Amino acid sequence: MKKNKLYCIFFYLLLSICFLIQNSNAKEIVEPDRQSANQLGKTDFDRMADHEIRENIQSLRMLMIKLYKRNPSELKKSTSDNAEKMVNWVFNGNHNWNFETLNNAQGTDAIYLTFNEDYKGDRVLPFIVGIYTMLIKAHGGKKEFYLFDSVDPQLLYNASRNIETAAWKLSNTKNSSGKPFLLANELTEKENNLSFEREFGKIIGRTDFLAFTLSEKMERSITRIIQNVATGLLIPI
Repeated sequence: MKKNKLYCIFFYLLLSICFLIQNSNAKEIVEPDRQSANQLGKTDFDRMADHEIRENIQSLRMLMIKLYKRNPSELKKSTSDNAEKMVNWVFNGNHNWNFETLNNAQGTDAIYLTFNEDYKGDRVLPFIVGIYTMLIKAHGGKKEFYLFDSVDPQLLYNASRNIETAAWKLSNTKNSSGKPFLLANELTEKENNLSFEREFGKIIGRTDFLAFTLSEKMERSITRIIQNVATGLLIPI
């Protein structure tokens, strides 16, 4: 029975590929057909993972723009362009998320660099690069998922806890002068700006939801790590 299902999936994939090839010379390819063919090799869980990582990446883009708007001096350390252009280059540039100014640091190493007193570069860059590359690694190095792909729910859970810690560090860690390394949330008599906290909350919520959903599907329990965010320590991914 399993073999028959696999043959059917293969057959429909082959038909879809043939259809796309036959229409490759057409002036216009209808988008729904392309998307329909793309979805044949996906389960509902694959589509859920696609949506989760896509939305989380969009949230990181928004956070990076907001951080540059709140910390324009950091943007000037990297470029004379505006925040939107810088963010577009970071997320779409041909660099494979390796940046010489960060000594190619990624994941938790990059996040730690943000709050390193000796680091004099653009602090927004390692913060976002660290979270992004950590999330991608927790997703098995993928941003799109198909039938035979596998994601470890424990890694997703651990990444989510690290994002909680990174968000706490962003709001609470100060340099030797007593000033925040980066300005983010603001609570004053004149202004209550918690937009950063809300965006981090969305990322954490999506990642946790996928982690526990996959855990139920795979019948694999998640080890709940008791973590004191105030220590600022990140879980290796």
